[in-house]
Amino acid sequence: MTTAASDLTAPAAPTERGARRRELLVLAAVCVSTILVMGLVAAINLAVPMLTASPLHPSAAQLLWIIDAYVLVFACLVIPGGAVGDRFGRKGALAAGLVVFAAGAALTAMAPSIGILLAGRVVTGLGAALVLPNCVGVLVHATAAPRRGGALAVWGAISGLGGLFGNLGGGALLQSGHWQLLFWVISPLALACAIWVLAGVSRSDRSPRSLDPAGTALLVLATVALLIGIIEGPEEGWGSTLVAGAFALSAVVWAVWILVELRVRHPLLDPRLFRIPLLTAASLGMFVTFFGSFGLFYVNASLLEYGRGFSVLGTGFAILPMVLPLAIGARFVPALARRIGLTLTLMFAFLFIGVGLFGLSSATHAPYAVYALWLVLVGCGFALAMPTLTMELTSALPAHQAGVGGGLQSATRELGSALGVAVVGTVLTAVFSAALPPAAQGQHTLAAALAVAPGSHAQIVDAFITGADAALRVAGAATLVAGAVVLLIAWRAGRAAGADGRF
Repeated sequence: MTTAASDLTAPAAPTERGARRRELLVLAAVCVSTILVMGLVAAINLAVPMLTASPLHPSAAQLLWIIDAYVLVFACLVIPGGAVGDRFGRKGALAAGLVVFAAGAALTAMAPSIGILLAGRVVTGLGAALVLPNCVGVLVHATAAPRRGGALAVWGAISGLGGLFGNLGGGALLQSGHWQLLFWVISPLALACAIWVLAGVSRSDRSPRSLDPAGTALLVLATVALLIGIIEGPEEGWGSTLVAGAFALSAVVWAVWILVELRVRHPLLDPRLFRIPLLTAASLGMFVTFFGSFGLFYVNASLLEYGRGFSVLGTGFAILPMVLPLAIGARFVPALARRIGLTLTLMFAFLFIGVGLFGLSSATHAPYAVYALWLVLVGCGFALAMPTLTMELTSALPAHQAGVGGGLQSATRELGSALGVAVVGTVLTAVFSAALPPAAQGQHTLAAALAVAPGSHAQIVDAFITGADAALRVAGAATLVAGAVVLLIAWRAGRAAGADGRF
């Protein structure tokens, strides 16, 4: 009997090993795809000085749109991108997204004008909106329940490390002096990832839900109107018809979007979901984390290149202190969060990011070692927030809504990134323009000011640093205030849930 029983159970171990091997291959595929789409958000910031001095000569507002066009489309369409995966299949949606991403990168690389460049960034953002939420959906359905939490924690940490790879890889490529090379390299890499996904990922069940085109259109319009107001404010004037009209339109469309989503049978994102305190806290927490972090990425490259004389490659490596805590400590964060609770974990996260941004604003003239220590503090906050928020936001929705859950997670991240870049860029431009010496008055970018007044180089760079310091302080203050709101929601969720060890 013992022998027979052993014979019956013997094949189980190889089968289990094979299943785990397939799970690891899927995890690797979605992590590499995630690094590509997230790394591009960070890498383009390294190209800002190169773009401003290029024959394209973008204005300050155009430069912000070059950065934000990708992130904006990414943010607006990432929830619909998740819904597309739920409806038509996550594997196909992920592969299609990678192909579109590759096409957008190629179009950006060959752009002869600002208009074509922006079109390429929009197409790339569309591809990214299909990629990121379906990475989560594919991972959830490909990983057995006992190992799902660990896989999501790894993916959450890797998504945060996208900034590291974007800075290092982007810095190495941009060292050539040609910003186009960044996109020429990304395009074939994305195509290779699409082949990997098609070969290694299994099909998952599909949902019969509709795609809610009305909700999608309203969401895009409301977000675009909001960012038009923020980005165009410094040049057009905050009381101008364009800016005031953009803000008013955004407010009205957001209200209409909520009313429409409450009435639609299969809403793109049901506003009633935010009655779940955990979902609200995790979504807002993700937004706040990326607001501060990507606001920093926007000014960091120019601060290091112009203020400290770093090369593009040196600038890419100089951000390493920020991402090292995420690379080293993220895997310990889930256990820490279980031990001290969600509220305390997030409290330290937002405190580290907010205080770190204030510290950086006071260290722009200090030795790089001091600047690096403040980067480490920001990185510690990011390392605490990312895995914790990823797991909590994913667990707040059922598995059959994995695509929408991934889309919501990605949307809050990208909206936070877009708004962080817009707000920080707006403050930077306003303060910089006001602090310029008389010979450079009326200019809105560092390259333009240096071109018209080369003899005032030191004063112009000092004006830029003054603007960057003010922008970092605004980002730090916003992170601390918004973080306090997240903590209040999380604390109330904890009281409602009782002593279950999660809060």
